[in-house]
Amino acid sequence: MTALWTAEAVVAATGGETAGGWVASGVSIDTRTIAPGDLFVALIGPNRDAHDFVATALDKGAAAALVSRVPEGADPARLVLVPDTQIALEGLGRAGRARSAARIAGVTGSVGKTGTKEALRHVLSRQAPTHASAASHNNHWGVPLSLARLPERASYGVLELGMNHPGELRALTRMVRPHVAIITTVAPAHLAFFPSVEAIADAKSEILEGLEPGGVAVLNRDSEHYPRMRRHAERSPAGRIVTFGQHEAADWRLENVELGPGHSEVTVSIRKQHRLAYRLGPPGRHWVLNSLGVLAVVEALGADVARAARALADLRPPAGRGERQQVRLPGGGEVLLLDESYNANPASMRAAIELLGQMPGRRIAALGDMLELGEHSAALHAALAEPILAAGIDLVLTCGPQMAHLHAALPAERRGAHESDSTSLAAAVKEALRPGDTLLVKGSLGSRMARIIDALQAEEKPTVSRAAL
Repeated sequence: MTALWTAEAVVAATGGETAGGWVASGVSIDTRTIAPGDLFVALIGPNRDAHDFVATALDKGAAAALVSRVPEGADPARLVLVPDTQIALEGLGRAGRARSAARIAGVTGSVGKTGTKEALRHVLSRQAPTHASAASHNNHWGVPLSLARLPERASYGVLELGMNHPGELRALTRMVRPHVAIITTVAPAHLAFFPSVEAIADAKSEILEGLEPGGVAVLNRDSEHYPRMRRHAERSPAGRIVTFGQHEAADWRLENVELGPGHSEVTVSIRKQHRLAYRLGPPGRHWVLNSLGVLAVVEALGADVARAARALADLRPPAGRGERQQVRLPGGGEVLLLDESYNANPASMRAAIELLGQMPGRRIAALGDMLELGEHSAALHAALAEPILAAGIDLVLTCGPQMAHLHAALPAERRGAHESDSTSLAAAVKEALRPGDTLLVKGSLGSRMARIIDALQAEEKPTVSRAAL
């Protein structure tokens, strides 16, 4: 077992007390995924108190548990007692960051931050030991957890930072202290909590405040909010600003792209001095533009750009964010499934619709509500009719009260079923599918569009197979 934390180091980081001399090989906040040797952090959330699961964690082999009260029957030698477990986790994260010599990249944006983080994990790990945030661990507990898991010998760290309120990124980035920070894009997401998209740009730009002195700010030159983000960057500790996009002035400029249903061929101009051509595994223009940002971050971290570009050829989208599968139909034949069920906002929805338009066969979309759009929600949902028609989507099935506005805006020949929720829509989707179709499933996480994916997979005999790419 490789030691990540000793009892003494945890006490020093958290100010806690322990009677044990244990060693932990990992850090966990969830008994469902805890591994033997982990330090279990008993967080207290709005719906449950993880102190109720300390006994389960220890029974599953946890080295110790970080607690703010002693659970009944727990071995004191395997406890670290602190006043507040959230504050202790943050202390553990700061200590993990402080002891690390890794070059750190911070990733945020309204769209594409998890895909960009995973792409950086993919290309950097081919070159040196790399640690990255698990899943979408990008909030007030996910970021310190990711830092607490940072191995001392890692050469690179990639941390995803998310927010839905002003000020959240400011606290997170000062914990991460990235050497490089990228803002993938700014789009109308979480508008229920912001007065304008400009306010979202300001909030995303908070990531730049935590840059290490002389660090690099990587910005999307195509964004209409670029001047605003640049002003934030100029006031930040950044020593350099690097841009990417299609804009003529971008440092990493998309010069040419051949979009295909299975991959993209990309040529980029680097500061008008060099050209780099590479194949990108995930299809779609949004992936192409994010790949430019990925390579700009790789260069800023001091890694090998040419090696990173070659590694992009076998990159695959994360689950629920463009993952492709061939799904067998009960009556025979298959459909190509584009699983975008993890999340959605107007920008990511338009990108997914554009990608669907490049796919073979009848193109069908099953769409659920985009959440947290506030007073703009009805108009933003109805406005999706335009990209749907432009992409030549054949049939659109919808669910949820907000997607009813899109359903009403579509012409009759494109309008499929509309249901109150994803569970009800699943039967209509299965009924609509024919062999050779391509199906996009997308919606905000709270729309639970993954239920449609599960329903389709449940029909299969024997299992889902990944599409040939």
